[in-house]
Amino acid sequence: MNRLAIPGLIAALINLPAHAALKEGDTAPDFNTPASLAGKAFNFSLRDALQKGPVVVYFYPSAYTGGCNIQAHTFAVNHDKFTAAGASIIGVSLDSIARLNDFSADPEYCAGKVAVASDPDGKIAKSYELSIREATPGKKDSRGVDIDHGFAERTTFIVTPDGKIAATLGGLKPAENVEKSLETVQKLTAAKHP
Repeated sequence: MNRLAIPGLIAALINLPAHAALKEGDTAPDFNTPASLAGKAFNFSLRDALQKGPVVVYFYPSAYTGGCNIQAHTFAVNHDKFTAAGASIIGVSLDSIARLNDFSADPEYCAGKVAVASDPDGKIAKSYELSIREATPGKKDSRGVDIDHGFAERTTFIVTPDGKIAATLGGLKPAENVEKSLETVQKLTAAKHP
């Protein structure tokens, strides 16, 4: 193999999702689940959210862990840009709703701007064809609290109002994942309103 092609091939493989996640053009599975925004629990419905515009559905391993803290904070900082592009955001993890109530209100992370949903059995993540890793006994979060749930792989889906996936973003660093998500919804808005 050509030596110059190897770095490009490696880079391409690194940016692929770890599992065969749903792809662009696939129908996004609908879901209803407990969620939290600014520390208050509510029932999230993807179908209802799509009536208002595109939805950024981002799966992340766990609240209060390194990369997830960065990703939630970056989504919160950019929340107004997503809103301006007509998109809403929902984070999904296997965390309990009690943990998510804390995380969604935490000014360092979701900051009361980003809703996060509980998928305690991983059923939603599996419907998007994401892999789930089992909890590691004794693993603690950034607050020193035990993590007693499994971890969905970090993958983001941009879902259009017709229920189709416009983009699947996996294998990216947390902040880069948010940047690519914003870029995608801004392109969707530009295409709709040239």
